[in-house]
Amino acid sequence: MACMRCVAGWHCARLFSAGLVPPPLRRSAAPAYATHAASIRREPGPAPPAASAEGMKGGSRPVRPKTSIGFRAGRIAADGWSKLRPLRPTGKPASAVSTQPQGPASSPGPVRPTPDPPSSSGPNPLSDPGPLSGPSVVPRDPRLVDGPWTDLDGEAVLRAQRDAARLARESSRHSPGQVLLGRPAAELRALVSALGAPAYRAAQLRDGVLAGARSLEEVRGLPAALRAALRGAGVRTGRSTPRGAVTARDGTAKLLLQLADGRVVECVGIPEGPRLTVCVSSQVGCPMRCTFCATGKGGFARNLLPHEILDQVLAVGEHFGRRPSNVVFMGMGEPMLNLPSVLAALRALREDLGMGARHLTLSTVGVPGTLRQLAARRLQVTLAVSLHAPTQELRERIVPSARVYPLQALMADCTKYFEVSGRRVSFEYTLMAGVNDQPQHAIELTRLLRQHRSMRCHVNLIPWNAVDDAEFKSPSREAVEIFKSILEERRVPVSVRITRGLEAAAACGQLRNMYQKTPLQEFEVPA
Repeated sequence: MACMRCVAGWHCARLFSAGLVPPPLRRSAAPAYATHAASIRREPGPAPPAASAEGMKGGSRPVRPKTSIGFRAGRIAADGWSKLRPLRPTGKPASAVSTQPQGPASSPGPVRPTPDPPSSSGPNPLSDPGPLSGPSVVPRDPRLVDGPWTDLDGEAVLRAQRDAARLARESSRHSPGQVLLGRPAAELRALVSALGAPAYRAAQLRDGVLAGARSLEEVRGLPAALRAALRGAGVRTGRSTPRGAVTARDGTAKLLLQLADGRVVECVGIPEGPRLTVCVSSQVGCPMRCTFCATGKGGFARNLLPHEILDQVLAVGEHFGRRPSNVVFMGMGEPMLNLPSVLAALRALREDLGMGARHLTLSTVGVPGTLRQLAARRLQVTLAVSLHAPTQELRERIVPSARVYPLQALMADCTKYFEVSGRRVSFEYTLMAGVNDQPQHAIELTRLLRQHRSMRCHVNLIPWNAVDDAEFKSPSREAVEIFKSILEERRVPVSVRITRGLEAAAACGQLRNMYQKTPLQEFEVPA
C-alpha cells in the first residue's frame, strides 16, 4: 500500500536481490477526508457539441471492482467471517505500539522547488506559506484516532472503494476525451472522429503527450481547427504541475506534483546503472492508518485517476532525461483501494510506454477480496505484501487494519494468488527497534511461512526510517544481520534493502507533509 512501503526511505524501489525490479530491459469545499467532487475534474469551457458527445461513447469500459467487503471493525475474525466486538474511538489519540523512547527526529534537508511561472495574483507560494489551508492540506478526520481499528476506519476505507468505483463509472460515461494521457487508443480515435478529424490524429495526440507536451499548444503538427475544437470540448493533456523536488547524494530524487484540483502527490525516481525505477502514488493520502507511515499520519483526500498515476512516471523520466524501466506502486495510498484506476494505469504502462508486466510491482498491506481479483486477471505483475509482523497480535498493533483482515486470511489469499498466477510473492518486513526485530520474531516469521510452504515467496527486510512525529527507532545493523541470518539458516529466501535517499524527506509522505506545514497558497491549473 501504500502507506507503509516507503518507511525505509527512497530506497523503496531498490529491490535488487528480491527480484522485484528485474534487469533493465487526483476539490470542493467538502471535508478533505471526503471523496472529491467530480465536477472539479473538468476545466471550465463550453460544452462539447451533441455530435461530439455521441462520437465519444466508444472505447473499452473501465473495470469495476466487486462489492467492497471486510473493512468494518469486527467483520472478519481469525476463523473466518464470525463477528468480533467492534471497538469505538476513545476521543483522544493513543499510542498503537509500546516502544523504546524515540530518538531525535531526522531533520529534512532543503527543498529545491521546480521553478514555476511567476504569479501576478499573489506571493510566491513556496516562499510565503500563508495560513494552513487550501487543497494541498489533507488533515485526518478528527474522529479517527490512533489505536485499534474501529468502525469509523472501516467507513473511511469503504468510502475510498466506492469513490474508486464511481470514478470508473463516470469515466465510462462522460467525455472520454477530456484527458488525453492514458486513454485507450479506441477512445482517442472516437474523440477525434467526433470532432471531424481523421483517425491518425489520435496517435498524434497520444504521441505528443507522451513526448512531453503539457498543453494542447505543445502538441506538434495539429491543425488550428482541431486544436480549437479540442479546447472547445474541454480536452486537456492531463499533465500535472511540478511544485518541488529533493535529490539525494546517490541520485535518488523525490518529486512533488500538483494536480488539476490543487492536491499534491509524491513520486520517486531511483537510478541504478542503466535502470530507472519509478515509485508512484495511487491515492492522495491514505485511510489505512498504519502506525509507522508518514502518509498515514495525514488524512485521505481522494483516489488518483489513471492519467494522474501515469503522469508520475512521465515526470520522473523528464527529471532524469531518460526512459523509466520499472514502476513500483509503493508511494502514497493503498493501490488495492483504487483498483480500477490502478488496473487502467497498468494497462497504459504496458501499451503506451511498452513496459513488460514483470517490470511492474504492486504493493499492498492487504484489502479483503482484492488479491483474488488480481490473481484472476493473470497480469504477471509482481505482488509485494506489506507484512511487518509474524503474529496476528503484533500485526494488529503495527497495522490496525489487520484486525479485520487476519494474518492467516491474508496468507491464504497470498497462497491462492501464487497458485493462480504462478508468480512468487514478496513479503515486506519493516524492522523497528524493540518492536519486531528480535530473534524470536524471526523464528515466528519462519513458522508462519512454513505453514504456507506451497507458496513460493521471498522476504524483504527494510530497516525503518524515521518520519515526523513517529514513536519508533531504527534497528541496529547488528539486529538486522541477526534477523537475516536466522531466516537464512532456515532456508527462507531473504534480502535487506539498501538505504537510498535518506538526506531529505525520505519516507513516503514526508515531502508532501512539509508542504502541508508550508502549504501552497495558489496553484496553476494544468493545460
